[in-house]
Amino acid sequence: MKSPLSQHPDPVLSVLHISDTHLLGHDRLLWGSIDTAARLTALLERVVASGERPAALVFTGDLADIGEVEAYRDLRDGVQPFADALGAKVIWVMGNHDERQPFATTLLDEDSTTEALDRVYDIDGLRIIALDTSVPGFHHGELSTAQHDWLKDILATPAAQGTLLAMHHPPIPTPIDMMGVIELDDQASLWQSIAGSDVRGILAGHLHYSTFAAYQGIPVSVAAAMCYNIDMVGPADTLLSGVDAGHSASLVSVYPEQLVFSSLVAGDLPVVFAQAKARLDEFREWSPERRRAVFSDKLSEFNQGEQAAQSGS
Repeated sequence: MKSPLSQHPDPVLSVLHISDTHLLGHDRLLWGSIDTAARLTALLERVVASGERPAALVFTGDLADIGEVEAYRDLRDGVQPFADALGAKVIWVMGNHDERQPFATTLLDEDSTTEALDRVYDIDGLRIIALDTSVPGFHHGELSTAQHDWLKDILATPAAQGTLLAMHHPPIPTPIDMMGVIELDDQASLWQSIAGSDVRGILAGHLHYSTFAAYQGIPVSVAAAMCYNIDMVGPADTLLSGVDAGHSASLVSVYPEQLVFSSLVAGDLPVVFAQAKARLDEFREWSPERRRAVFSDKLSEFNQGEQAAQSGS
């Protein structure tokens, strides 16, 4: 019988978290130079080729830069073939740059509306709640009393694999002073609404840099933007510095008792070395003692060879 490689089981499922595509219609480039669509396509191509099969693709807002129907249509048309290849459900979440009417009609196939686009999805027993934190006409975020009541009512019944909240404005602090002006209002109320529930994690965007926090025992993972990101240590005389770098998505691996968030870099990835996967089944047949002797012992022939190749000796 094959022995496991780890003390942990395989994840129950995974979710791919992507944020802030900020697409423009008619193939226009953001800031005249940023081709987010091409970057997103390249990332999804790599995910499909990798053999990883996330059960859902979650896009946490600012999908279109100025809410154009054409931008939403291009995004949907670009993403859906990859979702089909992965067998994944696509979950669209509103952001402050999005507009509810074209978002509803183009991405959700629903009637035009100005109401909050909160939705609930069941992904193989994992409940994902899309929370619309957008405020029409503004860039800050908020949740109404009605939304809090709706959320608490949904959470009153636990889900088989627990719940993830997917929202645009993250309910955490940011060291970028200006972002405080457009943060989620009354974050304490959200934490009160989910206290004692089965919420296992929160996925968000908005900040244009990747960050992670935990509060009340609940992890909050903010994905970097796919378009441009903020240089956290820009020049001292610069208020904000947007850079065409640092693009990544997050692979959320759902284990029975933990969530693990892994950054997936978007863009060109120069390969330094690669190990063939073909021998993995053979390694699984080895005893734990043999695997440790070969792969963990620094003096093993395998590790000595790897060290020599790595150091050029």
